[in-house]
Amino acid sequence: MHPVLFHIPGLGFPVRTFGALVAFGMLLGIWLWGRLLARYGDDPQRDPERGSQIAIWVVAGVIIGARLFYVGVESARYLSADVTPAMKSYLAAGDRGAAGAGLSEAELATTRKVSVGYDFLHDPFKILLVWQGGLVMYGGLFGAMLLGLYAAKKHGLNPWCALDTGLTAGFFGLVLGRWGCLFVGDDYGSIVPADWESSWRPLQLSNGGQIGPLTIQVPRLEWLSANSESLFDKDLAGKVLWASQPWMSLNALLLGLMGCLWLARRTRHGVTAALLLMQYALCRFTIEHFRGDEVRGVWFGGALSTSQLVSIVVFAGGLWLLKKRLATPALVRA
Repeated sequence: MHPVLFHIPGLGFPVRTFGALVAFGMLLGIWLWGRLLARYGDDPQRDPERGSQIAIWVVAGVIIGARLFYVGVESARYLSADVTPAMKSYLAAGDRGAAGAGLSEAELATTRKVSVGYDFLHDPFKILLVWQGGLVMYGGLFGAMLLGLYAAKKHGLNPWCALDTGLTAGFFGLVLGRWGCLFVGDDYGSIVPADWESSWRPLQLSNGGQIGPLTIQVPRLEWLSANSESLFDKDLAGKVLWASQPWMSLNALLLGLMGCLWLARRTRHGVTAALLLMQYALCRFTIEHFRGDEVRGVWFGGALSTSQLVSIVVFAGGLWLLKKRLATPALVRA
């Protein structure tokens, strides 16, 4: 909808809306984490300071995990695809805008789907080019949890308390990040049935885009053609899609609020984190049914997306964690 926030004067360097909102979301999450540790930490005086020391590890985990997960998914898609020698030659040529002499429409479509994975495997340096896009939320979640728990033990912060409060704060930060997905045209929904095309969309943009609680309308073709940074497919120009990005933002807000409620009523460390993981996995699995960007990967003949497969694993992991933490002694209240 609006992929570039502005260009730095004199340099012409674009400040992308997605990157800016993700950065602000991280700052919001770190700030809220300190507030939550001051209120719910085992040592309200020292835990916020410990949290500030751990925050850099969490941010690094988000970026590294999100990038590696994206690289893994794209590489696996290339390796599992039926790529002919002619298609490999086309990919190796590098001129992806060419007509692709000798390739059928189906082969060209396949090369578009696997080109990112091909680039990662044949030019690993591109893995480092994070600013060009390519982050997966689930990977960021796993990376943040792993490095965050490691750093919590290192700095003397109760790991389970860190996980409970960190996930709660992180979901508030994700609220902004998901709006970044909307403005860059990522994670978009599928085309809605005709009965829903006239749904209420109060926010209207000059490029023809419209945003509502249930649906969005993709900007005009002329605008998409002139703004290559947008990830909306050009054949979706002007069409009405399910508002999957605002849904995921709202879901993150509700999870953050539920996390605050569960923290206030918790009797054991780790239970809040387990409930948040289960709830996120359930909601994400449901929203994925309305997603339309199959470029992220679908499996078993399109029955499940990559994120739905991961959601099943995360829900099972959260359920296991909940069972384990409920078996521990209850917290002693002062």
